[in-house]
Amino acid sequence: MIKAVLFDLGNTLIPFDYNRGFSGIAPFSPCPVEEMRRRIAASDLAQRFETGRMSGQEFVREFSELLELRPLDYRQFCDIWCSIFLPETLIPDQMILELRQNHRLVLLSNTNEIHFSMIWDNYPLLRHFHELVLSHRIGAMKPAPEIYRAAVERAGCRPEECFYTDDVPAFVDAARREGLDAVQFESLAQLEQELRSRGVAW
Repeated sequence: MIKAVLFDLGNTLIPFDYNRGFSGIAPFSPCPVEEMRRRIAASDLAQRFETGRMSGQEFVREFSELLELRPLDYRQFCDIWCSIFLPETLIPDQMILELRQNHRLVLLSNTNEIHFSMIWDNYPLLRHFHELVLSHRIGAMKPAPEIYRAAVERAGCRPEECFYTDDVPAFVDAARREGLDAVQFESLAQLEQELRSRGVAW
């Protein structure tokens, strides 16, 4: 019996596109977008930020140095870097609200303080969640076992009583290794079918 429903955030609840962020940063850097991507991917900057090992100010400073950005104040950078998120959610607010009536709701996300602060302010459906398990607060990122174990603990039930959906196959596999009933998110219709097949109603 499913007692808790766990959701990933990016491209499960809220769609995002990193191209929007890189396009916004491009006018401030001498690097082509593909070079910016290469430099970021070759560094451990994102991992350190998303596991809470650096502040937002430190991240912006190192990011700016890495991409040789022209002067850009902190708020301006945050606005550009948060533009990756699209306004319409992939799962309706009403569905989340109704799910919480009979199930514990847990958000399980690899994220950082800049992105999550903006998301919290702009996407009201997050307030329906009972618990927020965020990589920068936990100090571990998916697919590390620690973050799934933290989510199960916050859910307050056994792993097999937790349903989890995530758009990244490797993160779904890692959740299954921890005993969660996990499926890859493909669409709202597919998610509704998966939930109904498990007796989850809303």
